Amino acid sequence: MAVGMIAVFLVGVVLLLGAARVGAALVGRARAETAADAAALAAADALALGASPDQAAADAGVTASDNDARLLECRCAGPVVVVTVAVDVPVVGRVARVSASAEVQGSVIPAP
Repeated sequence: MAVGMIAVFLVGVVLLLGAARVGAALVGRARAETAADAAALAAADALALGASPDQAAADAGVTASDNDARLLECRCAGPVVVVTVAVDVPVVGRVARVSASAEVQGSVIPAP
């Protein structure tokens, strides 16, 4: 009887730890998606306001950093911005990498 209870307890602990890792992975992915979306929008906003592609990439980097992510890539040529960010997921020991895009439509405001 005691051995059965211990076995049930151990199975429960293993399942709980597995669920915690899956949950941490999902949260890490969501954080990376949020950071990528925000970085892409920041770069597109900078381009719409007349900034250079280099400045748009810098704005994307700052925004990614503000969201606890690292900007891995920013393609800011033309009206479409594509960024890739990475977020560390410590419980899982992995890195979540996500890409997002934003598009500038219409006329842009010239730089002052």
